[in-house]
Amino acid sequence: MERLNSIEQLRALAARITADRDPQIPVIVISAGTCGQASGANDLIRIAKREILANGLADRIALRVTGCHGFCQAEPSAVIEPDGTFYPKLGIKEMARVVHAVGHGEVAQDLLWRDPGTRRRVQKQSDIPFFRAQTRTILASNQKVDPIRIYTYIENGGYSALAKVLWSGDPSRVVEEVKASGLRGRGGAGFPTGRKWELLANQPNGRPKCLVCNGDEGDPGAYMDRSVLEGNPHSVIEGMLIGAYATGAAEGVVYVRTEYPLAIKHLIIALRQAREIGLLGSGILGTGFHFDIRIVKGAGAFVCGEETALMRSVEGERGEPRPRPPYPVEKGIEGRPTVINNVETWANIPLIVSGGAAAFARTGAPGNTGTKIFSLVGKVKNTGLVEVPMGVTIGEIVNEIGGGPSGRSEIKAVQTGGPSGGCIPASMFDLPIDYESLAAAGSIMGSGGMIVMDQSTCMVDVARYFMNFLKDESCGKCFTCRKGTQRMWEILDDIASGRGEPEQLDLLEELAAVVKDTAMCGLGQTAATPVLSTLRYFREEYRTHIERKYCPATVCRSLFQYRVIAEKCTGCALCVRVCPSGAITGPRKEPHNLDQSKCIKCRACADVCKFDAIAGDAIVAVPSR
Repeated sequence: MERLNSIEQLRALAARITADRDPQIPVIVISAGTCGQASGANDLIRIAKREILANGLADRIALRVTGCHGFCQAEPSAVIEPDGTFYPKLGIKEMARVVHAVGHGEVAQDLLWRDPGTRRRVQKQSDIPFFRAQTRTILASNQKVDPIRIYTYIENGGYSALAKVLWSGDPSRVVEEVKASGLRGRGGAGFPTGRKWELLANQPNGRPKCLVCNGDEGDPGAYMDRSVLEGNPHSVIEGMLIGAYATGAAEGVVYVRTEYPLAIKHLIIALRQAREIGLLGSGILGTGFHFDIRIVKGAGAFVCGEETALMRSVEGERGEPRPRPPYPVEKGIEGRPTVINNVETWANIPLIVSGGAAAFARTGAPGNTGTKIFSLVGKVKNTGLVEVPMGVTIGEIVNEIGGGPSGRSEIKAVQTGGPSGGCIPASMFDLPIDYESLAAAGSIMGSGGMIVMDQSTCMVDVARYFMNFLKDESCGKCFTCRKGTQRMWEILDDIASGRGEPEQLDLLEELAAVVKDTAMCGLGQTAATPVLSTLRYFREEYRTHIERKYCPATVCRSLFQYRVIAEKCTGCALCVRVCPSGAITGPRKEPHNLDQSKCIKCRACADVCKFDAIAGDAIVAVPSR
């Protein structure tokens, strides 16, 4: 790998790489992020290589292994460039057929994605509703880049933004460009990125400045940052290089969870290649600009997503938040001025510099510019990573991109913002997704988690689940968070177990407000959000648990028992086959019987029954604590 000693050499390398590629040769692109590999993408890669070599197609077909493309519901999948043919849920035999079809200029029609509504086959990826309704800028690069080959990133315009700012020779101009773009931090707080950079640039030059990429993504069901680090680590590196040039920083840190082994592997390779080629270290591209990046692996503490706790962890100490001021930009890692942005924020920087602040600001809404990546999971047909302009409504994401509910039950609510986020009812799905609108609705943007819940979801149980997570993840440094989250969980557990009393609702609401107002860090200040939002929109469900000792969603096991409605049961035996405890018996075409002593209330029978023949009844006797 040749070392680049000037901006001209970088541009010449990009031109040479582009010229060496024949655009007429089809490319089989296999999505091999963590979700893809878990679904069998490595087998597809092995078969594709074997079939290409065995059939003498090496000079007629190219293969590119990439990170996640976003449509996790369809994994393992492959896309054929340049025509954009999309093949979902491929197996080993199907992959061999795809290679044969590509080699002969054909399309395997029966392997294409099928629209669940019209049952029509759709060939092009861009015509599939999941992709068609998105505005993909960051995620689109995942499909074009092999994360462990820097030349593929350079071929697609990589590091041209860095060359542009180095050529300009004016760091302050870069800061003004980021400010003009309106980019706000994608980690949840939404602080203007350009303003934060300006504060760092204005710090005295006596102490070395530091930049941090916060990859400590701890929200259950969220994996946006992981997928960007796995699929396009150079976009983050380039963003940090531009940020370092603009602010005068000399060192960068990528803080990433140890639970992300593939992201760490790709980061290590990307950093090594960037150093070898002369894009990291001393005298970058023959200029007087010096900057390097190191990786720090986090131990998985949720509280380390908070910036002051993250800095303590980087320093080798226990991850505990500290009061502010002083703010990190004044006194951060080892007392040095520090700026912390999350993965998605850094990945946006090259796009802003390359396309211009005005073009970036045209996407999204006033005060909420650009796109945002969400991980769409839960009771929705199409799960995966979704990139949309800021300001689109929740309904557009859930119903158009997500395809609506995954089962027969209607969608009930969506939780945004992870464990510390709020639950927004389906009646408010016309709410635009931006920082202010979500806050007014009692939720938060967070890093971008979006969990869809249907009518089979109990909102009391949801609040209890997330409060259990938050009380365990609290660092315990401040009393109100340590004991407040524990006490809120105890009250929620009482209500879900049938021991709740009417006065506990007011106590729960008052306690949540106290924790929100008095906790020191962001974890404690937002820990009450699941409780407050569910009390705000689903208070009647709490009352039903307390007054009738019954769970309408038949989730809280202490409050109900299942039974078979003989008049509706057709004896199809679906419930018999799925029951894990053998509680349901009976001959086919006759009403079945359900043995209460064997029933574990797993809900499998109710989920598969097509005739609504499984009912959940209230239990009169509720166990005491």
